[in-house]
Amino acid sequence: MLSVTVVSFGFAWWLGLYLLVRDPGKPLLRRTAAGLLVFAVVLAFDPVPQVVLAVPAVAWTGAIACWLPARFEIWWRFSIVPVLVAAVFFPFVAVVPLAVAFGLFLRHRPARVGAVLVVATLMFGIGTALVGSGLLPKPLLLGALAVDLVVFGVAVAVADAFDEGEAVRADMVRSLVVSFGAAVLFGAQVVVFLVLTDARLEPLLFGTVAAAIAVQVFASPLSAAADRLVLPGLAKDRAELREVIDALPRRDPTADVEFTKQTRRALSHYGDLGKLVASPLTTLPVIAERLSARGATDQPVERAVELKALLLECITRLKPRDGDFGTSDEWRHYNALYFYYVAGIRPYSVRTKREDLDPLSKKALAWFVSQVPERTLHNWQNAGAKLVAADLFSQVEQR
Repeated sequence: MLSVTVVSFGFAWWLGLYLLVRDPGKPLLRRTAAGLLVFAVVLAFDPVPQVVLAVPAVAWTGAIACWLPARFEIWWRFSIVPVLVAAVFFPFVAVVPLAVAFGLFLRHRPARVGAVLVVATLMFGIGTALVGSGLLPKPLLLGALAVDLVVFGVAVAVADAFDEGEAVRADMVRSLVVSFGAAVLFGAQVVVFLVLTDARLEPLLFGTVAAAIAVQVFASPLSAAADRLVLPGLAKDRAELREVIDALPRRDPTADVEFTKQTRRALSHYGDLGKLVASPLTTLPVIAERLSARGATDQPVERAVELKALLLECITRLKPRDGDFGTSDEWRHYNALYFYYVAGIRPYSVRTKREDLDPLSKKALAWFVSQVPERTLHNWQNAGAKLVAADLFSQVEQR
């Protein structure tokens, strides 16, 4: 039974960390990761307080809320604390919001993974209720719940990759193989010592497996932190190269390109070459033709660089011809795209301070802060992205 628990723990822990490091800024990935990681802790330290058992169900409900209309997100946020407090006395109470979210999800599920998530959610809800009731052996139920959580986590990763226009299988399998190898390498030593001495080293075994997996999943962030500490002059260049390497397994040459959506995303990644490498827009025929025209090799990094140059050209074509900077309506799309994405101005961020801005960018920054509400800028960016997408599409059609 210990071996099954350790394997279940390792899978849940790895997948939670994998989703978290994929993009911690996305609520969908963050909540799914929280459910997986807390459940891994439950497997390692069972028995745990009843309220801890409710956290994965609450996190799962929050992940489902990300696919529902915005009003359900607000309801979920207000229900977190009451549900967890009630779970202290009634462990199965977390099934109630999960059941409600399940019913709503049937109407709003993404077609690509909807059926998988429906089945996984149904089985997870039943298992959670049975854990609270005590009708079946708890170890058996925890193992079944671990399977449901892993299926849910994989489905979320697939849905997120599809939304980003990326491939996920190669990247996920690579992460799993490396993490599994590290866990076996270090965990096997504890197992051998445990068998030979008959000592109670289960906590050490779980801790070793968790640490080995975490080091592998967070290899790039840890390397970036070490570079900033030891090699500050090279940290930025090394980080960019690592991002490119990490992005290569996520490239999907067969992805259907949705011009407006992917153009908007490519613009938001304008200053991040590593993320541009994974953009489906790098597979456009116009990119290959431009590379051939300037005699560059057809490599992923070169494609990303060419896409960046192409986006800049499309943005520049939006610029009016009556000067270097203006604030009239005809300037709004150019200003919203160029100064925010290309010049890197973040007028509403208190954490981003730029001391290297040229006079023109300083003038634009002052105008954004004093005259343009954040929501207005966002709307201008969306409208500008549609114009850039139309420009790109016209170039593809001409070929």
